[in-house]
Amino acid sequence: MKKTQEKVKKMSFERVKEYFDGMGLGQRVVEREHIGDTVENAAISIGCKPEQIAKTMSFFVNDKPILIAMAGDAKIDNKKYKATFHKKAAMIPGDKVESSIGHIPGAVCPFAVNEGVDVFLDISLKRFDTIYTAGGSLNSTVTLSLNELETFAKPTDWIDVCKGWFVNKDEQ
Repeated sequence: MKKTQEKVKKMSFERVKEYFDGMGLGQRVVEREHIGDTVENAAISIGCKPEQIAKTMSFFVNDKPILIAMAGDAKIDNKKYKATFHKKAAMIPGDKVESSIGHIPGAVCPFAVNEGVDVFLDISLKRFDTIYTAGGSLNSTVTLSLNELETFAKPTDWIDVCKGWFVNKDEQ
C-alpha cells in the first residue's frame, strides 16, 4: 500500500509539473526539502507571509466536488458559503479527496485536477501580487502572480466566502 501511495503522490506532482511545462512555466513548480503541515510552516520554508499561501480547500456541493483557493489567513465563513452555494459547507472527507479532486490532502492545488471539478478563487487572494500554492505533492509549491493564478486555475468565478482576513491588518 505504501508504494502505491508514493506512486500516486508522484503522479499528482508530475501532472502539475507537466501542466506548467506546457505553459512554459515548469520552473515555477518547485520541490522543496520540507514544507511543513501548516500555512505558517510553509511560509517559513518558502520565505513569504503566511497569508500569501493559497490554501485550496475541497468541498462537495450537491455531491459534486469543488475547490476554493483562499489566502492563508482566511477561513470559510459558513453564512457567506451558504449564501453563495445555497448549501452548508461540507468538506470532502480526507479519504475521498484524492479520488474526487486528483490530489492528496495537503497537496491540493487548483491545477491539473480531475475533470468536472469547479475551481473558485476567494477574493482574499486579491491582496497579493505573488501567491504560492501547493504543487501536487506534500513538498512542492508553485509561485504565481495573481493574474497567472487566475489564468492557470481557470476558475469558475471569484467568490467572497471567507472571514478572518483584512485588506490592511493595521486597520483592525
